[in-house]
Amino acid sequence: MIRSTGLQYAYPGGQPLRFPDVQLARGGVLLLSGASGSGKSTWLALVAGLVRPTAGALTVADQPMEGLRGAAADAWRAAHIGFLPQKLHLSEALTVQQNLAMAQWAAGQPENAARIHATLEALGVSELAARLPQQLSGGQAQRVALARAVLLQPRIVLADEPTASLDDEAAAQAVSLLLTTAARHDATLVIATHDARVAALVPPAADGQIGFQRLSLLREQLSKA
Repeated sequence: MIRSTGLQYAYPGGQPLRFPDVQLARGGVLLLSGASGSGKSTWLALVAGLVRPTAGALTVADQPMEGLRGAAADAWRAAHIGFLPQKLHLSEALTVQQNLAMAQWAAGQPENAARIHATLEALGVSELAARLPQQLSGGQAQRVALARAVLLQPRIVLADEPTASLDDEAAAQAVSLLLTTAARHDATLVIATHDARVAALVPPAADGQIGFQRLSLLREQLSKA
């Protein structure tokens, strides 16, 4: 589902980021750890097709990423990637229902109210469909954002710092929600985090059974010329 070899990315004027090789099957879980600035968000952007590698090979959901660009990249991303950003980016002018419908419109699909309801119901927030984002608690907003990420049944779910600013109980709930939701959709899950608590929140039984991996990004390794 995600395979990379010799993957690199260089920002203009900067040293190349060099990433460890990855081979992750469908339904697998990858914990991408490392300090702030180590390249986690860049790796997610590469996998999502938001930027193209400057060296190496990357294949995501059977798609080589090196030549994917423009409208083709947008259409591929909408069809295959669900993204849960650290900043949830729910439109404050739209209801929960409309925020999810906007994801369908962005993918070139008509609004499917039944699917929206079913997705919200699976995450325990269907009663919030008519609320605006500012009327939600932090935990409710995160569930809505996750519903938006999995609404189109993506093959890969990317979560960027999903436990940031959460207490221990809320962090455990967030990780459990990600694991169970990805498993329900048979989606590959990548959790990018610098939160040391997250590794302990992934159950040991995941190791081997669903292809659980840990990948640590070290700034010193990545910045070598």
